[in-house]
This record gives sequence, structure tokens and C-alpha cells, in this order.
Amino acid sequence: MAVDPSARVHPSAIVEEGAEIGPDAEIGPWCLVGPRVTLAAGVRLKSHVVVTGLTEIGTETEIYPFANIGDIPQDLKYAGEETRLVVGARNRIREGVTMNTGTAGGGGVTRVGDGCLFMTGAHVGHDAQVGNEVIVANQSAIAGHCVIEDNVIIGGLSGIHQWVRIGKGAIIGAVTMVTHDVIPYGLVQGPRGVLDGLNLVGLKRRGVAKEDITALRAAYQALAQGEGAFQERARRLAAEGHDSPYVRDVVDFVLGASDRHYLTPG
Repeated sequence: MAVDPSARVHPSAIVEEGAEIGPDAEIGPWCLVGPRVTLAAGVRLKSHVVVTGLTEIGTETEIYPFANIGDIPQDLKYAGEETRLVVGARNRIREGVTMNTGTAGGGGVTRVGDGCLFMTGAHVGHDAQVGNEVIVANQSAIAGHCVIEDNVIIGGLSGIHQWVRIGKGAIIGAVTMVTHDVIPYGLVQGPRGVLDGLNLVGLKRRGVAKEDITALRAAYQALAQGEGAFQERARRLAAEGHDSPYVRDVVDFVLGASDRHYLTPG
């Protein structure tokens, strides 16, 4: 066990032999840190937190009571192989959140980026790849093998089906089941999620230029109402050579590799 001298470990906490605890880390009452866990500088485990498995927690991430981070996948095919969970810096992981390690069949690593907020009871399944500045609201679940790109917001009590990709800047409404890929900057809502426009509020909050928003709106209309299948419309948009990086994000996403269909504009 390597505990930096500046780290603070409550007497009731258990830090197993082999764990690596970085400078200024804090492990609160009744926490359990497993033998293959690495906590970077400034990590805070509030109390009653379990961090186990082959798990890395990035700088200044805060984890709140009763979270279970790095336990084995909820996958019946998992046979005890060594897999990992890597969580980035400055994340806020609230009460009761669960995050699982990967599986051999899914690449072996579950990853979470930087600056994310996981609200009470959220779940990140095995082999999921979560980007930066993602918000997952209360009691929402990201299933195995999903890809959640940067700046996505997932509303409370929502579920993301396994293998689904959600493009950057998209927003998922509350109490929504998402079963197909969501284009970047898309707006999805309804009990059985449908693509219902663009996340214009999010774009404006991030200061996206008016001309880019106008270009995105035009591209969305072309995807919604053009001739041919959804991907054919995307190929025509690609051939037009748009200057807006936001339009290119959408086109590249639609034409990229995927194991799912897409939510298409209604």
C-alpha cells in the first residue's frame, strides 16, 4: 500500500494493501478502497463509499456516500477476467451511483471523462465510454457498450440501451428510453425516445455562433425531409462540404460505424 503522507484516511475506513492513494486525497468514514485501486491527487471519498476492482479515479473527483465504483460487470458472460474502470478528473459522483468495470468482449475498459456530474442513483454499465462534461440525472442508466460523447445531458429516470451512441451536445429528456443512436446536438424526448429537434438551448448557452446554429437547423431539415434513406441524406450533406464544424459533427456521426439504427427526425 502506498498512501501519500498528505492524504487523510479516517480511522474507520479500510484501505487494502496495494492501493495507491495520492497527495491530498481524503477517505472519509466507513469507506472501503480495494487493493488495485488508484486514487489521484485531491480525490474525496465522502463516507460509506466502495471503490474496488482495477480502478483509477482522477484528480479532484468527489464521490458521495453509498456509491459503488469499480465492481464487476452485470453481464452473465463475465468470467472473472481482469478488466478496468478509468474515471477522469473533477467528476462529481453523487449518492448511490454505480460504475462497473469492462468485459473482455467489450474491450476490457469502462471509461469516464473529465468534469462530469452523475446524480443520485445513476449507473454506468460495462465497457461504456463516457466523454467530458456529461450530466446524468437521478436514477438514469447507461447500459453496456454505450458511447456518450462530450456535453451530453441525460434526464432523470431515463435509460440508454446497450450499444447506443449519443453524439456530443445532445440532450435526452426525463423518463425516456433511448434505443437507437442520437445525432450530435439532438433533442430526444418521450417515453419511447424520438428525435424531436435540436438542443438549441444548450447550443446558445455554450455561446455557439448564430451562423452555426442556422447551418445546423438547415442540416436538420435536410436530414428530416430530404429524399432517400437517412444515411443517403447525410451523404448528400457531406458532399456539399459545409463550413460549419457543427454540421460536420452530425454528418461524421451519422456516417460513422454503429451497431444500432438511428433515431430519425419525426
